[in-house]
Amino acid sequence: RKRPPFELADKVIPAGQQVSVKIPSVRLYTDTPVDLHVEVFHGTKDGPTMLVCAAVHGDELNGVDICRRLIKKLNPKRLHGTVMIVPIVNVFGFIQQTRYLPDRRDLNRCFPGSEQGTLGSRLAHLFSSQLMRRASHIIDLHTGAIHRSNMPQIRANIKDPVALKMAEAFHVPIILHAKELDGSLRAQATKMGSSAIIYEAGEALRFDQAAIKAGLNGVLNVMKEFGMVQRRGSRIKFEPIVTNH
Repeated sequence: RKRPPFELADKVIPAGQQVSVKIPSVRLYTDTPVDLHVEVFHGTKDGPTMLVCAAVHGDELNGVDICRRLIKKLNPKRLHGTVMIVPIVNVFGFIQQTRYLPDRRDLNRCFPGSEQGTLGSRLAHLFSSQLMRRASHIIDLHTGAIHRSNMPQIRANIKDPVALKMAEAFHVPIILHAKELDGSLRAQATKMGSSAIIYEAGEALRFDQAAIKAGLNGVLNVMKEFGMVQRRGSRIKFEPIVTNH
């Protein structure tokens, strides 16, 4: 039985294919169109639909490189399920090297957004209606703030058994049980019935090789846990510290 194709924006992606999808998102002040770039891997076998995204805060760069490396690693012909990778969600902030949107709003407080709202509201609406609603599992990649480096950690609602399973599979030292903030991508994911975790590591505007490597391994570990890819597991067994604050 051949798996049915995956549809996103105006693209139809057959099973076993990798396709770059550009979704028109917003325009610069000069009327230059800006696209949301999504790399889609539609596997040949059934499985979860996972969304991996980075740079919801435009100055958080480690996740962008994790996405870049992940795109090189995946093979849609060997994949169970579907993976959507969005290396840069907040394109405006990324161009300006700032956490926020041009109107100083935090995109991670704009969900679910609306079609007619502010810039952040429109971008959040596009992201949740086009991508998040198709995803069963979401991994959102972040870093600490400027001049503050975070130890690799997962933030999740560990009362959600699927999110807890994702958090434990990621294999980093700390799992933080964090309540969902209003307007955040994670809160929106929960409302839509998806399970989401946040990976935090390193600092803003810096590439941190250890944080990137741990993040890439973590995403692949989660995919392995849910039967999406086959790979050798970590030889080091350790219990992460689970904390509430």
